[in-house]
Amino acid sequence: MPTDVRVSGVGMTRFESDSRRSLTDLAATAAERALADAAVDPSEVDALRFGNALAEALDESAGLANALAATLGLDGASADRIENTSATGASAFHRGVEGIERIEGSEGVGHSEGVGRGDDDIVLIVGAERMSAGDTRDVTEAISRLVHRREYAQGITLPSFGGLAAGAYLDRHDAPREALAAVAAKNHANAVDNPVAQFRKPIDVADALDSPVVAAPLRLYDCCPMSDGAAAVVLTRQETAGSSAPRVAGIASATGTHAVAERSDPLSIDSVSTAGARVFDRAGIGPDDVDVACIHDAFTVLELIELEELGFYETGTAWEATLDGETALDGDLPVNPGGGLKARGHPLGATGLSQIVELVWQLRGDLPANRRVDGAETGFAINVAGFGNNSVCTVLRA
Repeated sequence: MPTDVRVSGVGMTRFESDSRRSLTDLAATAAERALADAAVDPSEVDALRFGNALAEALDESAGLANALAATLGLDGASADRIENTSATGASAFHRGVEGIERIEGSEGVGHSEGVGRGDDDIVLIVGAERMSAGDTRDVTEAISRLVHRREYAQGITLPSFGGLAAGAYLDRHDAPREALAAVAAKNHANAVDNPVAQFRKPIDVADALDSPVVAAPLRLYDCCPMSDGAAAVVLTRQETAGSSAPRVAGIASATGTHAVAERSDPLSIDSVSTAGARVFDRAGIGPDDVDVACIHDAFTVLELIELEELGFYETGTAWEATLDGETALDGDLPVNPGGGLKARGHPLGATGLSQIVELVWQLRGDLPANRRVDGAETGFAINVAGFGNNSVCTVLRA
């Protein structure tokens, strides 16, 4: 059943490749913007949920949630840190929603069992990452450990899985290499007018096809960057929210087979399809009801696979839809209107929340015409951990 939780405020920093600001400073800036957007005083916040994935690996300080609470003046609020690799931001959002609303009939799949409200009235969720805090080797090593330990021991990385999946997808569905390049070009085009995006330079299909090979057939422009940045949202109950605050119509998460080599099909990501089915059921809608979607495009092929796993397109057809312009900003299903992970950037702890921020901007109609999906009433987001080990899906309604 739908929740009565509203997203009353949102805020972001610009995503960039080498921030000179501390992790706490980035997080505080996004949080202050979200609180101001919601017209909420820090003293009113009941709980802080802080998403960060790589603090230990990059030698950031411990007690991040407590430090942020002190910086913001959240005296008396509960505070904790949440980590779920690259789905950290959406997992923090999930915990925030649960703090306000316990959903009936959860059956132990993504929500705590029971009926009735949670203890919180106002929750601040912040996600932040400063991946430039470590050198490229350290960050690469930390991200490499997101795979199963046996796969890590064999030197297999997330780009390796991306390349294998991309090759299998193109072969199985007789798709041209241009289909992947078209995803990259579309998302870069969407980021050009997004002031918080890391890459605001347009590229075309030829540029993507000519970029250096990373994990064949994936090339540089098929892969998301390492990023610094923060995003934040304020959740409130429906009765205290402003009339323009979108409602959290549903949220759900699911795990899948951790070791990719143990999956029966390299193009089947069970966590994506399971979380998607759950969230559509809870929201009482289907894929056809979605007006705008933020899809976890850490690699271009993942945008295509996830669109199919979620039921937006039949298996093997998302590439055709992309080439036909159906997922462009003015298409039937605009996908990643803010640039996605590919061009907006992918600071792990902030990514899932940046998707929520983008959807809120779209549903409130806050954006200029060249950035806006006209008349959008229903938004969908998916944030994925690792290579599909865990997925979190959210539906927002205007």
